Amino acid sequence: MNHQTVRDVMSSAVVRVQAGTPFKEIAHLLLEYDITAVPVVDAADRPVGVVSEADLLHKMWGRQEAAVTGAGGAPPPAKMSAVDAAGLMTSPPVCAYEDWSVVDAARVMARHGVKRLLVVDEEQRLIGVVSRSDLLRIFLRTDQAIRTEIVEEVLVKTLGAAPSAVQVDVTNGQVVLSGRLSPGVSVAELEELCGAVDGVVAVEFRPVPDPETDGEVRP
Repeated sequence: MNHQTVRDVMSSAVVRVQAGTPFKEIAHLLLEYDITAVPVVDAADRPVGVVSEADLLHKMWGRQEAAVTGAGGAPPPAKMSAVDAAGLMTSPPVCAYEDWSVVDAARVMARHGVKRLLVVDEEQRLIGVVSRSDLLRIFLRTDQAIRTEIVEEVLVKTLGAAPSAVQVDVTNGQVVLSGRLSPGVSVAELEELCGAVDGVVAVEFRPVPDPETDGEVRP
């Protein structure tokens, strides 16, 4: 399937700081732009880390937490005493390339347990940020767009079926297929291909009776 790419959904206007950016300036930027994290870049605009709200809040509660829970449950001492981005940031950052599919990006987010990926070009320079909410935009595709892709890309191009072979109905991203499949095509294969289309929430195939077999249903 031709999934949307990170380039299609990322935010290209990125607030960024450098390693020497002071603590208070970072806090000001997060509040001014209503963001939860800011990338840290080097002189060549290559990402070297990320500073989040949680990193800043270590300053507020970190020492008290250390006293209550001991070293094992508290932030690293370096973060509690940090005064600039270099000391606050989490490094290395998790990055993505702009030509990745949204599926690739979602997989990497899940694997690393992060809420956003920094997007870099071939020279590793920062060109954007993609967040979980950005990836969710694929579920805003219209039902008609989903139906068209299933008919043209899945049924016709991939499976070589006639457009009228299977009825395709899409409601709120839920796909219902009804008809008779060509020999060699399984229900599982069809449902998997349709489920991979951007914006699909669920897929169900409903076979219809085959008049040549006295009404016997052939999936």
